[in-house]
Amino acid sequence: MAERIEIKSLSKNYKSHKVIKNMNVTFPGGKIIGILGPNGSGKSTFLKCVYRVQKPTEGGIFLNGKSLDEMSYRESALQLAVVAQHNFCSFDFDVLQVVLMGRSPHKKILDRDNAEDYAIARHALETVGLAGFEKRSFSTLSGGEQQRVILARALTQQTECMVLDEPTNHLDIKYQLQIMDIVKGLDLTVVAAVHDLNIAAMYCDRLIAVKDGMIVGCAAPEQLLTEKFIYELYGVRTKVNTSENGRINIIYLPQHWRKE
Repeated sequence: MAERIEIKSLSKNYKSHKVIKNMNVTFPGGKIIGILGPNGSGKSTFLKCVYRVQKPTEGGIFLNGKSLDEMSYRESALQLAVVAQHNFCSFDFDVLQVVLMGRSPHKKILDRDNAEDYAIARHALETVGLAGFEKRSFSTLSGGEQQRVILARALTQQTECMVLDEPTNHLDIKYQLQIMDIVKGLDLTVVAAVHDLNIAAMYCDRLIAVKDGMIVGCAAPEQLLTEKFIYELYGVRTKVNTSENGRINIIYLPQHWRKE
């Protein structure tokens, strides 16, 4: 059964500035949860607290009832994988070497990669559509290919939860859809920061909206993404169309359109 993530009374301060303010929310197991909000809303800081890059000032994060603070980093890495915004390699690793890094939480310090590790890594590459890329240099890949390699690395951790911190940022639409199609096919609990509202509506089971460090909305996409709510969250006018099967499509209405 996929892990459930609970956020209880979570706050994060930078000196006197409160970036996250008393967040309480539960992410059900086996669903894709999208985190929305304008720049500076606190959504990235919130996710960094979930994957332990930032430490909360108050409150806690729980995986299936157990506090992250009570886990070692290795223990949490066996339950929670991360695909972060920026993935730069300081050295020129080949693709298979990068993907095998995801096996580290399963090993002791001096353990070497074995046949099982290689099989898991190759299967992960196949899952993301990069079979045959094993010996390619990571640094020579396109942005979309690099992001799929990082996703494969996360898959080799074999966790029940995955955090995606704006995984499609800076990718063109083809690679955005590729990444999200792969994620949609995984039987995992996924928490993803998403910029594009149409991608959020297409792929997420539930959306959490964050503004000024607080959760201001929590619902299924077709319930949350109304024209009124989008304006309140982002300050932009939109037209939200609903198809016969209940799917929504969001059209942005720039000011010069409204003058015509």
